[in-house]
Amino acid sequence: MGRRKQEIILENVAIESVAAEGKALARIDGTVLFVPFAVPGDIVDVKLTKKKKNYMEGIIVRMVKPSEHRLEPFCSHFGVCGGCKWQPLPYEMQLQAKQQQVYDQLVRIGHLDVPEITPIVPSDQTQYYRNKLEFTFSQRRWLFENEDPEALSEQEKYGLGFHVGRFFDKVLDIDHCYLQPSPSNEIRLFIKKYALEHGLSFFNIREHSGFLRNMFIRTTEEGNVMLIICFYHEDVEARTALLNAVAAEFPQITSLYYVINGKMNDSISDQECVLYKGDDAIYEYMEGLKFKIGPKSFYQTNTKQAYKLYSVAREYAALTGSEVVYDLYTGTGTIAQFVSRQASKVIGIEYVPEAIEDAKINAENNGITNCDFFAGDMKDILTDAFVEEHGRPDVIILDPPRAGIHPDVAQVILNAAPDRMVYVSCNPASQARDLEILCRDYEITAVRPVDMFPHTHHVENVVALKRK
Repeated sequence: MGRRKQEIILENVAIESVAAEGKALARIDGTVLFVPFAVPGDIVDVKLTKKKKNYMEGIIVRMVKPSEHRLEPFCSHFGVCGGCKWQPLPYEMQLQAKQQQVYDQLVRIGHLDVPEITPIVPSDQTQYYRNKLEFTFSQRRWLFENEDPEALSEQEKYGLGFHVGRFFDKVLDIDHCYLQPSPSNEIRLFIKKYALEHGLSFFNIREHSGFLRNMFIRTTEEGNVMLIICFYHEDVEARTALLNAVAAEFPQITSLYYVINGKMNDSISDQECVLYKGDDAIYEYMEGLKFKIGPKSFYQTNTKQAYKLYSVAREYAALTGSEVVYDLYTGTGTIAQFVSRQASKVIGIEYVPEAIEDAKINAENNGITNCDFFAGDMKDILTDAFVEEHGRPDVIILDPPRAGIHPDVAQVILNAAPDRMVYVSCNPASQARDLEILCRDYEITAVRPVDMFPHTHHVENVVALKRK
């Protein structure tokens, strides 16, 4: 038998700063050590979990002396749930770390020529700020060290909550989540209780069996709620009884959907969402504009911060009323319509056809006549011929997915040669890579991060560019 690898414990490690991906950083004899759930100023004993040539990773096994900055986590699920990892970090330090992250990606790593970065826009709410959450049903929930699997009944192993980081098949049963306002927690707990009382089976992700699969809750600032329950297979009697029970218990649910999803993954983008009761959509409002949100619609998950983000983007676009604007990766056309009053014409392009249908409906509902929307792959639609047909853009606003933009799209943008650009990104690393290409012909004139997700390391960043 091979010898077990000996555990290495590093004692009295002084945590120096916040690092990327929500970890904290220390140095051991010149080598960088990354430690999750640590706060600058902590003195901790760390068990090594990874040792590479240039860096090490480890986990806290003993808190020798907590940092003076360290806060008590407010959530009972902290440390196991993959979300809200920065709860022990004061919000001011979170903002500094996000500001630093943007600087590091654009300047230190990306070597871009950037003016002084404007201070990050903080979030007014640091709890209950999300308008959408997805929960997963699991026949085999995450078990804690003090739980004996043999002593638990099958139903006691059921869970409804979030996936545990690094384990695709483990779900942490959630008691109270601080991310989404009421009645999100109440709906989830009611459904779990009902399911257990009525013997409804939870999904087994390894075996692909079970009845209840996952669910989505969407809420609006006005207090309307959309609930989508996904079943692995049809059982009309059981499904109907559950949906009726939820609808009776929560009159706030103005839009109740169900999905029968028998495929390998949980995504519902390619599934039929069946309206069971109520309205087909919920609505969000921004500066008098009304945005329709259906079961598959994309809408920024922090509504109040979305307004601040779009306001920064509009300010950087510096529109005078005469410009042709292209809004790339337009989603349901929120940014396009948000800037339409200051533009002569806006062209929105998006990959998801349903999103474009929503965008067209939104524009019509809002009485906006100067926006045109097109669905398809960006690099296929945004061609030189398209630009010739619809007019050369004076301003391009782009808000791509995390992966950033395809090099072909970057080239077409350069060919279109707008006077100004605004690049909104949820990933400063891919943004920096794309900016390197765009900066062949453009210079960066302003940068401003926006905090959309308090207690996480995620940050949105807005960059303004003008043609050289």
